[in-house]
Amino acid sequence: MSAPQLSSLFTGVAVKILSAVEAEQARSNQHEFNGIAALKPLLGDKRQERIQAKFLYLGDENEGISDEGFLTWYDARERNPARSEWRLYFRRTEVMNIAAAGDLLLLARRPDGTFVVIVTPPDSGFVPGLLRLFGVTDGLEEHFRFRNTADDGRGLDFASRFILEELGIAGGEEEDAKIIELVGRMRGDGPFRFPSTRHISALAREHAEAPDPRDDPDAALLAWLDYEGKLFAHMERAVLGERIAAGFMKDGEPDVDNFLETALSVLNRRKSRMGLSLENHTEQILRLWNIAYTRGAVTEGRSRPDFLFPGEREYHDPAFDPERLDMLGVKSTLKDRWRQVLAEAARIAEKHLLTIQPGVSVNQMDEMQRNSLRLVVPAELHAAYGENAGRLLSMKDFLRMITIKQNR
Repeated sequence: MSAPQLSSLFTGVAVKILSAVEAEQARSNQHEFNGIAALKPLLGDKRQERIQAKFLYLGDENEGISDEGFLTWYDARERNPARSEWRLYFRRTEVMNIAAAGDLLLLARRPDGTFVVIVTPPDSGFVPGLLRLFGVTDGLEEHFRFRNTADDGRGLDFASRFILEELGIAGGEEEDAKIIELVGRMRGDGPFRFPSTRHISALAREHAEAPDPRDDPDAALLAWLDYEGKLFAHMERAVLGERIAAGFMKDGEPDVDNFLETALSVLNRRKSRMGLSLENHTEQILRLWNIAYTRGAVTEGRSRPDFLFPGEREYHDPAFDPERLDMLGVKSTLKDRWRQVLAEAARIAEKHLLTIQPGVSVNQMDEMQRNSLRLVVPAELHAAYGENAGRLLSMKDFLRMITIKQNR
């Protein structure tokens, strides 16, 4: 199965830095993006009205904000054949209401002609990943720079698919015959029911093509996570396919409550799955490395760090040397949730947090360092951290450190 490519998801992208008159309502009510000369390859030379657009705001500290809106591409001097003055009008949305001068703006065109409008602060940890996703490498300014992605043959790696998931865009995976067969065997003749997350994780480890985690735990972890994501997606299609086929009707009327309950269940399962699967695979690696640990141990204030080393008994033993204690929090994404880890084990001076988020801001990394928190990130994702990469531990680095402590 070949990897999906960026060209299957986007045909072009334009990137710029927002100016004050574009972002701040107090400065201007023009609702137009400036520096649009580079947009003709993206939008053409014919008037387009009410172009459907999804507006997204990605910040480090909070959940993303999403809103639906429209763009209008028009020539303000179309009645003057001797002169053109193209403009791109946007309807004010919740996203543009919080946009600020200096924010990064990306206009990405989908193959169906709709657009994704992405806004993120300049120091956001998402910036390196977004620019890397769209292949933008040069300096940015307050004029659009266009990049044609229709012929981009790059496959989407783990970091790119992570960013796409944050954008709410399916990664365009091709059908995997082996996964389809596996889900079919699990389905049997009756209605499909989701197995536990532990069971799905175990299936991923059994069937994924991955290196031996004792040799390359970083690559094994990402391979397992990637395969489990594909496996889960096929299972979800099986469950939702049956539910949609049955229809959301009750007594001949649309059953809105049932539809909303189903949608909420899907969203909650998606949110919890990645974090739990990351914990499950981490636990398997710890076992294979013969590292002593307690998962979900209780510490002060009934906190429960994800992994405590060498264990809960040693942590609560006042005679046990605190320098031989360690903890590892596990969070697939960080945002403001990384601070929760700081209060989970008072006896441990330097705490560690495993994440697969491809990048954080320099400000966030500085704050983590001031609070004696160090990130553990699979080696393949280090490049997405830019100048912060030198402050990371790989999974293998962390495992070696814990092994040395426990073998003293």
